[in-house]
Amino acid sequence: MILDSLHNAAKYYGLHPNFKKAFDYVNQTDIANLEEGTFEIGEGLKLIVIVGQGNTKEEAVKGFECHDKNIDIQISIKGPETFAWKPREKCVNPNGDYSDERDVRFFHDAPDTFFQMQEKQFAILFPEDVHTAMIGEGELKKIVIKVKI
Repeated sequence: MILDSLHNAAKYYGLHPNFKKAFDYVNQTDIANLEEGTFEIGEGLKLIVIVGQGNTKEEAVKGFECHDKNIDIQISIKGPETFAWKPREKCVNPNGDYSDERDVRFFHDAPDTFFQMQEKQFAILFPEDVHTAMIGEGELKKIVIKVKI
């Protein structure tokens, strides 16, 4: 997992061929005014705009998840937003089977840590990172860019 500000995004372009394309899209778009929904923004790149009320930690960890085929770049637009995290190798209590269609696997495990992301900060979550988000108070807005592996 990587946590940083958008100002430093270029440091991570070399980690995946589509990271530069993803962050170029963010830098060239008025992300604060994006409408909620799912959009293809390039080959192997899908943008999801999420607006919703923040959840409690207890409610959010019911969606403790990871992905096999995609890396998430999650960017806070309106926050702050709290995340839960745990390394996948430490998760031992699956919550159902892997969904190939949705590229998601859920776990009942308790997170190792919580961290807060401020506006214009991002987290890069790899398949090894079990995570959940949208923890906070009031309305939260974020984008998730799915980067196909």
